[in-house]
Amino acid sequence: MLTSQRKQLILQRLARDGQVIARTLSDEWQVSEDTIRRDLRELAREGRLQRVHGGALPASVAVGDMAVRRAVAPDVKQALAQRAAALIQPGQVVLMDGGTTTTQLARALPLDLRCTVVTHSPTIAVELAGHAGIELILLGGRLFRHSMVAVGAATVEAARQVRADLYFMGVTGIHAEAGLSTGDFEEAAVKRALHGQAAETVVMASPEKLGAASAYVIAPAAEVTTLIVAADTEEAVVGPLVALGVDVLRAGWSA
Repeated sequence: MLTSQRKQLILQRLARDGQVIARTLSDEWQVSEDTIRRDLRELAREGRLQRVHGGALPASVAVGDMAVRRAVAPDVKQALAQRAAALIQPGQVVLMDGGTTTTQLARALPLDLRCTVVTHSPTIAVELAGHAGIELILLGGRLFRHSMVAVGAATVEAARQVRADLYFMGVTGIHAEAGLSTGDFEEAAVKRALHGQAAETVVMASPEKLGAASAYVIAPAAEVTTLIVAADTEEAVVGPLVALGVDVLRAGWSA
């Protein structure tokens, strides 16, 4: 079997099964595990998959820049944001991540809502500047332009001074085994710090993030309190997360 044929079959298996195991493919195709691992390394360099111990998972397309991410499932993100906005109660302290879906969440908040929003995203702060009833606290640090958020030690230290009711976490991948992940090491550290300061963590997951993984782990999937997904998401996709105790809400459905 030619290398190009193996790679195409690997991607087909990944799309069908949601993961591939190097040893299984080695046995089935009668080639060495080293050969399969080389194929996986090359596909990972091309951004076609995310390598994990023993095999690979689908790579998240959500690691692209802001322009790319804005074009991915915009209608779904609006629906997720509307569902998420209903979770915020007056008087709460809310941690809000950066990203395209959380931007939609900021736009979905009622103009008369009274709460406190703490964010490390200048973009989110600007979106909420017109909400007179929302007290805004902006965490500083080094600007990570890819996601337009502050990162670094100063951001992590500032986050640890906050106790919040809710944290709306942005991720590029959520997988029952690989956990919550993102594409940048420092951004993952800030997300961990924010997650650690919230009573509940909510993830809004558009379809391309479900079952996908990125390079840097934020936390185990079981630590998510609530996962909000598109209404037509198949049960087989969210089932492993439900089994971990994650409460799954569907956009447009009642809780």
